[in-house]
Amino acid sequence: MRRTKGQKVFPADYVFGAAIGLVVGSNLYLGPHIKGERVAMQWGLTDRPTWYAPKWVALWGMVVFMLAIRLLVELASTYAPQSLHQAELGIAGFSVVLTAAHIFVLKMAEEAI
Repeated sequence: MRRTKGQKVFPADYVFGAAIGLVVGSNLYLGPHIKGERVAMQWGLTDRPTWYAPKWVALWGMVVFMLAIRLLVELASTYAPQSLHQAELGIAGFSVVLTAAHIFVLKMAEEAI
């Protein structure tokens, strides 16, 4: 995943950028529709929430988490490139999965009473 001199951005970075944009957009759109101050973050086998987070953490924590993981991959590609395998696929995959999970959590919170 090491960048060559002429290569500035990876194709996976476009997926990551779109994912960040979608997460921020969904926060701005769905955030005001969430009535409670706490948001269910995980559900158990009984379809009941197992833990909650403050609303601001549920909304903006995902953006911080995604940026931190991307920074970690960038640092690994710079300082330990031999330890990365299929980094572009990983970046694109985690971007899609985390975005879908985030939107699911926000939609569930929006529907909660």
